[in-house]
Amino acid sequence: MSASKPRTRDSSALVAAARQARLHAHADYSNFKVGAALETADGTIVTGCNIENSTYGLTICAERVAMFKALSEGHLKFRRIAVAFDTNAPSPPCGACRQILWEFAGNIEVILSTLRKERSHHQLKDLLPLPFDKSHL
Repeated sequence: MSASKPRTRDSSALVAAARQARLHAHADYSNFKVGAALETADGTIVTGCNIENSTYGLTICAERVAMFKALSEGHLKFRRIAVAFDTNAPSPPCGACRQILWEFAGNIEVILSTLRKERSHHQLKDLLPLPFDKSHL
């Protein structure tokens, strides 16, 4: 996975917020804790963490928690999202998260980070080629 766009502004505060949000994750089954920090158009940072459920199907990822919190608080425009993992190499958002991010944020920047360093920057269109959206309805 290669970065498609260079960093346009400092992302250290956003990444730090994602790492902090990760500390609140409920990952009793997988022990795979993830934090996300979504930056709105006005610079507000809204965080989320993954929350697992014993049925697994009701588990919700950090990226979707952050997006749903932001939307429920009235934010409608977004710049970028940072996602933090405690792994050697960061994982990209799952397909469901990519779809939700596309639906509500469009082609935002996605910053992937481990707990030690930022690893890569991507545009969402590169992580979700040929997205389904309202233009197909």
